[in-house]
Amino acid sequence: MVLTSHQPLADIILAQPRIAIAVSGGVDSMTLATFANMVAPDRTEMLHAVSPAVQPTATVRVRDAARVQNWQLTVTGTGEFDDPRYRDNPVNRCYFCKTNLYDRIRSLTAAPIASGANLDDLGEYRPGLLAASEHDVLHPFVYAGMAKSDIRALARELGLDDVAELPAQPCLASRIETGIAIDPNDLAFVDSIEGYLSNELGLRGDVRCRITKSGVIIELPESQMTTDIETRIEERCKISDRAFMGLRPYQRGAMFIQDQS
Repeated sequence: MVLTSHQPLADIILAQPRIAIAVSGGVDSMTLATFANMVAPDRTEMLHAVSPAVQPTATVRVRDAARVQNWQLTVTGTGEFDDPRYRDNPVNRCYFCKTNLYDRIRSLTAAPIASGANLDDLGEYRPGLLAASEHDVLHPFVYAGMAKSDIRALARELGLDDVAELPAQPCLASRIETGIAIDPNDLAFVDSIEGYLSNELGLRGDVRCRITKSGVIIELPESQMTTDIETRIEERCKISDRAFMGLRPYQRGAMFIQDQS
């Protein structure tokens, strides 16, 4: 049974009289929510935040799972766009985003908040983890010693095959270069281009539309970079009156520009 093979994770969840899981719609939080709902359905609630920075497909995924699995789901806004510190898009923008998120969740529930953070996240620059620490957020996957590959394996065990294959899906604001103000119009453009690449052109894996100070850059797995794709995206950028700077291989976290002085 899934429960037996992941007893440490189950014990962490069962140790809480109640738990509120922040569900973004990505593989980590979807897997945690599904597992927790299986282990302790009467004590588990899910909270999903909607904003211009959240892919609409992620919200659909969360709502569908809630319906099928009978989650206790609350969908809310977080108000991060009312925070000028977030909109200014400093290198620690995620700190302000998560601060607003956890403040909002705390206003809706007294239950301990849990995230889908895993061991792989601990070795990266993650200012959102500081906000989590300040809000006493639990990280069940970290406590259970689980990395991203373990979470994908658990998702498959839970029958979440589509979720298990999802590429990393950080918020749309992560596509905007540090120092460029976060604008909902830019985020909508990013989502439309990435949707076009994935849904209409059938590209798979890590697909990113980056907004830089020079213009739009598309990042793809090298095996999928073609002249035809470049031409198609250039046409779409022209329609939106945006400069297109070409294709390049996917670079994780490429938009976080830290001060080297």
